Amino acid sequence: MTESANTSKYADTTKGPLGLGDPNDTSLRKVELNVKIPQKMRDKARTEKCVELVKAFEECVRNNKFLFFMNCRAENKLMQECQGKWWNDEEFRKECTKEYLEERAEYRRTGITVIPNKLHR
Repeated sequence: MTESANTSKYADTTKGPLGLGDPNDTSLRKVELNVKIPQKMRDKARTEKCVELVKAFEECVRNNKFLFFMNCRAENKLMQECQGKWWNDEEFRKECTKEYLEERAEYRRTGITVIPNKLHR
């Protein structure tokens, strides 16, 4: 077989070193813009930015079982306000996008996911 006329290392952006895509490509697909990055923002806000409020809401839910939707309104409202604050923060979005692109590039270079897939609660 002969090599193609295009001599770029990653001429076809779907190839890359392991056939997983070009690690240097920073363009984002619609699913990444509309699903993956918002998911990263939600997860990061929940686990890093609003930790105490999330814990308070989860504790309230545990203590109230089936009546949590009535008895945990205040905790839920505070948690949602905190997460909404980060959701609307453009710098936070840029930070999450940058992290996502770095993780994707590492995956495309090595074939190893940085963060394993996880089920959402």
